Amino acid sequence: MAKIKVLNSEISVVKLNEADYISITDIAKHKTDDSSAVIGNWMRNRNTIDFLGLWETLYNQNFKPLEFEGFKKNAGLNAFTLSPLKWITNTDAIGIIVKSGSYA
Repeated sequence: MAKIKVLNSEISVVKLNEADYISITDIAKHKTDDSSAVIGNWMRNRNTIDFLGLWETLYNQNFKPLEFEGFKKNAGLNAFTLSPLKWITNTDAIGIIVKSGSYA
């Protein structure tokens, strides 16, 4: 597995079906040891949802726009939570993948 160095942190690059994915867990670890909290906060941000929805609209013909609109409507609210797995499952997203455990 390839690694890139960003701000003195090593970030894993995973190749899947000829596409490269960077590890948001590794990026989150740059901020804190509790990477799941950082990722959760990032996923509930309205700007993140807008970006992910736009990317999927452009590159994923199977993306579910109605489910995206539901997330977009609630993004940023105090009670709103979203995980990468929930995003993928509900919208058929392809821009994010979830791999449990160490993939090194």
